[in-house]
Amino acid sequence: MGSIVAIVGRPNVGKSTLYNRLIGERQAIINDTSGVTRDRQYGQTFWNGKTFTVVDTGGFVKNSDDIFEAAIRLQVQIAIDEAAVIIFMTDVMTGITDLDEQITNMLRKTDKPVIVAVNKVDNHSRMLMANEFWSLGFEQTFFLSSINGGGTGDLLDVVAENITDLPEDKSEFPRFAVVGQPNVGKSSFINALVGEERNIVTDIAGTTRDAIHTKYNKFGKEFLLIDTAGIRKKNRVHEDLEFYSVMRAVKAIEEADVCFLIIDATDGVEAQDMNIISILQRRNKGLVILVNKWDLIEKETNTAKEYKETLTNRIAPFNDVPILFISVLEKQRIFKAVEAGMEVYENRNRRITTSVLNETLQEAIGSYPPPSYKGHFAKIKYVTQLPTYYPAFAFFCNNPKYVKEAYRQYIENYWRKKFNFTGVPISIFFRKK
Repeated sequence: MGSIVAIVGRPNVGKSTLYNRLIGERQAIINDTSGVTRDRQYGQTFWNGKTFTVVDTGGFVKNSDDIFEAAIRLQVQIAIDEAAVIIFMTDVMTGITDLDEQITNMLRKTDKPVIVAVNKVDNHSRMLMANEFWSLGFEQTFFLSSINGGGTGDLLDVVAENITDLPEDKSEFPRFAVVGQPNVGKSSFINALVGEERNIVTDIAGTTRDAIHTKYNKFGKEFLLIDTAGIRKKNRVHEDLEFYSVMRAVKAIEEADVCFLIIDATDGVEAQDMNIISILQRRNKGLVILVNKWDLIEKETNTAKEYKETLTNRIAPFNDVPILFISVLEKQRIFKAVEAGMEVYENRNRRITTSVLNETLQEAIGSYPPPSYKGHFAKIKYVTQLPTYYPAFAFFCNNPKYVKEAYRQYIENYWRKKFNFTGVPISIFFRKK
């Protein structure tokens, strides 16, 4: 499912600035010293009807001059393997450097779309200087102004044209993906589930070359496990790269119905976990959080109840999510995790009749009518469930502008309590009748 856009290039050419423009938030920490972008390196953007994940490779280089060029070349190689579209960022002020040439030689070998972005083209004389970048030989070359964001719209148009937004295909079995930071116990969790009884487990050649789909069939539960943890053993070098595991996580999320996000009890939820949660929420995937290595936590200082409370606050507002405390090592509550995954899968596929929806709407409005907005009141006439793979509802009213975010949130919470959508993002739209 091609929707990863990778930004590659030398340090300090403005990759993070472009990333922020595309994501629309000041997510990365921008600083002129090399290798400072450590905060969030991937997020989602929506343009011309397409949703795609943008990965800023700049945040993944630990700088030291000897491995430095090698690390950048490795990233370009991974981007070539994993991304759908590659944005190659350069800087008009330094002109074409040796490293730019090396990157160009690598990118010429791929048949994936490569877009050259020449940054810092902020005035007329720089515009003339920028023309030398046509000599790299890429048809799609754009001049950007990093200061005011000029040129990014045209660039995004071309990116969107090259993204295929595939409709979700229905599988006869639920598809579960296991995601999380490196070393939280993803592979061990999969091994604990599947066990060494390989006879029960049949490897189905994945529909894509990106993930191994393992069929699980025990204790009356059948599902496909999307395993991205132990792929491509021959490229051990890729395994250690954070950047590579990010690419993997995004692809796994896209293929799954429900994701098990494993976090390390001793570390808690980190920035990258929050990133994963926001991506699967935007993709309308189910979520179960598994707190692994719970056996290592001092119970006196931290009860499960307190830990859960802290965690729930951290991931708000989407915090109606099953949280289980497991130990992969001790095989504690592994099967509970499967049951929770199955329940979330059911919740995600729940269909509610229009008559029940409208009765519930009357109850919700009865106990808390929409507040007035500039002297006007929203009159919500009726509601219907949309025919999507995930729960989405259209509320028809006299004027959608009158319905504010707080009321939308109220309706969502009411729906969650009434119909049990635990673990599932739900979409609510207000439309003009």
